[in-house]
Amino acid sequence: MSLAAVRRATRETVSGLPREFWWLWTSTLVNRLGAFVATFMALYLTLERGQSATYAGLVASLHGLGGVVSSLGGGVMADRLGRRPTLLIAQSATAVSVAVLAFVQHPVAIAAVAFAVGAASNASRPAVQAMMADIVRPEDRVRAFSLNYWAINLGFAVSSMAAGFIAEVSYRAGFLLEAGMTAVCAVVVFMKIPESRPEKADTGRPGEEIGLGTVLRDRRFMGVVGLCFLVALVFQQGAVGLPVAMGAAGFSPADYGLAIGVNGVLIVALQIPVTRFIERRDAGRILVVSSLLAGYGFGLTAFAGSVGVFALTVCVWTLGEMLNAPTQTGLVVRLSPAHGRGRYQGVYTLSWSVAALVAPLMSGLVIDRLGAAWLWALCAAVGTVAAVGYGALTRRPPADAPGATIPVVASKPETSAA
Repeated sequence: MSLAAVRRATRETVSGLPREFWWLWTSTLVNRLGAFVATFMALYLTLERGQSATYAGLVASLHGLGGVVSSLGGGVMADRLGRRPTLLIAQSATAVSVAVLAFVQHPVAIAAVAFAVGAASNASRPAVQAMMADIVRPEDRVRAFSLNYWAINLGFAVSSMAAGFIAEVSYRAGFLLEAGMTAVCAVVVFMKIPESRPEKADTGRPGEEIGLGTVLRDRRFMGVVGLCFLVALVFQQGAVGLPVAMGAAGFSPADYGLAIGVNGVLIVALQIPVTRFIERRDAGRILVVSSLLAGYGFGLTAFAGSVGVFALTVCVWTLGEMLNAPTQTGLVVRLSPAHGRGRYQGVYTLSWSVAALVAPLMSGLVIDRLGAAWLWALCAAVGTVAAVGYGALTRRPPADAPGATIPVVASKPETSAA
């Protein structure tokens, strides 16, 4: 591809999105650039504080539990208080709690503050996704979600590399730097991003309010959430099952770093071209393919005997991740009433938070009792089940378009403008 073609493709990818989206995108990028705590928390607790690996695992679990709790709370706040107030509260609380974490020393206090950090940082996700759906045209949403996902991965790649150097100087400096950059995000939201919450309910049944019960009774949506949970379980193995299995096979942490590093490199390099490819294609088929790539990408890990082969398997499931992330989020928005997007996004986010809690337990039990090969076989099976589920669910016509499959983008503009 010529340089002119690359420039044209880039221009087409980023053009046409509202200014508010780019400020929200900037806030996301800055937030992920400063995401140091999650990267070196285990090292901080074991090396700096002298705690056991068991204690470090407990703190990580409490951090994740905080995210589970706030997934629903953040969604409710986004609908009741508004997207902008929820973002301001969540980001301000994250900045304060991370700064406190830099100074607390008692093990109980560290665990409690870690829970608070997990809850505060995760509370903003439903509001961000709901706000993007509010301010971006339906036909541009997959592109917008993909660009946001790209920013998350770019920021995480940079912060992961920087975290090691910062930790050598001072762990406390890393905590305070993250707190400062999160505070900058709150300032950006306060100064540049207006409220986007629709004024009127869009339930399809006049007079009915949307609560969490409404979301949980939405069988079609909860089916998508359940399938998302299965796929999330598979993707989580890149961070929990893969390093354990590689370590048990005699590979070093550096070997794992090289293999998993391919994930971030591919996402940063290819997410935008992949988005251009899938933007106008059927969401159901893309989710089926992405589930199979995820499941069998990890399944192929059973045959890996070198770092190069491990890296190749990472390439396979990373492609599935790039297909899944924007398409899944776009489908969730498509199935969410405009006035209830916060709650719907909160329940969707909950599926990933619960998967982050379950995946370490699942991988540990399977590897210890049956062996790593069974874990990878299980991933392939789960990916297959998810693919079949997506195929069946998306063949059923959505309520607003009888007889149609679900496309990646909405087929008609929404009546409730942001």
